[in-house]
Amino acid sequence: MSRKQKVLILAIGGIALFVAVRALKLRAQDVPTISVNVKVVNVLATVRDKHGQIIKNLGKDDFRLEEDGRPQAIRYFSTETNLPLTLGLMVDTSRSQRNVLGEERRASYSFLDQMLRPEHDQAFVIHFDEQVELLQDVTNSKQKLEAALNEIELDHQQNARRVGNNGGSNDPNDPNSGSTRGGGYPGGGGYPGGGYPGGGGRRRGGYPGGGYPGGGGGYPRGGGGGGRRTGGGSAKGTLLYDSIYLASDEMMRNQNGRKALILLTDGVDQGSKYSMETAIEEAQRTDTMVFGILFSDESAYGGQRGGFGGRGGIGFPRQEGPADGKKVLQRMSQETGGRFYEVSKKESIDQIYAQIQEELRNQYNLGFSSDRPPRQSEYRKVRVIARNKDLQVQARDGYYAKP
Repeated sequence: MSRKQKVLILAIGGIALFVAVRALKLRAQDVPTISVNVKVVNVLATVRDKHGQIIKNLGKDDFRLEEDGRPQAIRYFSTETNLPLTLGLMVDTSRSQRNVLGEERRASYSFLDQMLRPEHDQAFVIHFDEQVELLQDVTNSKQKLEAALNEIELDHQQNARRVGNNGGSNDPNDPNSGSTRGGGYPGGGGYPGGGYPGGGGRRRGGYPGGGYPGGGGGYPRGGGGGGRRTGGGSAKGTLLYDSIYLASDEMMRNQNGRKALILLTDGVDQGSKYSMETAIEEAQRTDTMVFGILFSDESAYGGQRGGFGGRGGIGFPRQEGPADGKKVLQRMSQETGGRFYEVSKKESIDQIYAQIQEELRNQYNLGFSSDRPPRQSEYRKVRVIARNKDLQVQARDGYYAKP
């Protein structure tokens, strides 16, 4: 082949290549570019057999998933034994818990000590009675959590020694002074400096700063301020619903991974600003599971299992008993994907904690993208079903879809 022929062949090949590339570009211009931002909804599920034993070896094809009754494709699936966990320990310190608090405190530390993996997990401690107080912010330090649990006392015991600016000294080195103890939620002072989360003092803050929901005083009318138990609050209040709302909204909202509140209480609420429905909704919005542990002292209610009438102080509704609290905890646990437990002679607090520990270490994570993208913020029901009819699935009831 002569040199001219080689040059001609190369030239023809170059022209052909140029024409082909040009044609591809023109064809690409005819195809519209679509940008898709798919919202993935994750649902944590625990599966049990008919004897209540946790099943650990299922795969994606063993489940069906529905949203508002419509089948959804399970796009993502994994077993959640290593996903980071944030635990909130919520302890009722109202007077009705006086005979069980010591056992709660001991078992709670044992649970946290065994459950938390410092390199992955973290926890915080809140106690509530007529106020809601953060004893320990989110941490992976077991020593700090133990110290916080050691600070838990009954409301009337705290009243005697944590009077804050209403009679305590202002010495910052005095653990009982107003400058270190501040006021609890809802009344002034506190954590980490002047109301939780902002304003003067070390801990025990008014939430969110000088009294909740507005101004420097106690709940619900304001006034007071500074002192831990001063201003507007009642010694007979138990702000159960408020504690769940605030823990979900302020502590859990910005956390990643799995999130769970361990709630130690008799389930009785007196005086909360937020309703039970609002507290549940906030837990659902922040993907927080609630594990309700009913630990009640019947002698605190005159040995009665039901409501017993009367009032919990000025402005508070009729008091309820442990039977009413059981229904509350059952609903909270069910609707958030957690589980309800009751301490009894047959099942101790240690046994219950062992069950929760096993459950949190053996969960399935099912992810789906809705076939109906939301146009407005709305609540959608979710149902996870095991194809084996002998198995029961525990998962949250739904989620809040955002456009």
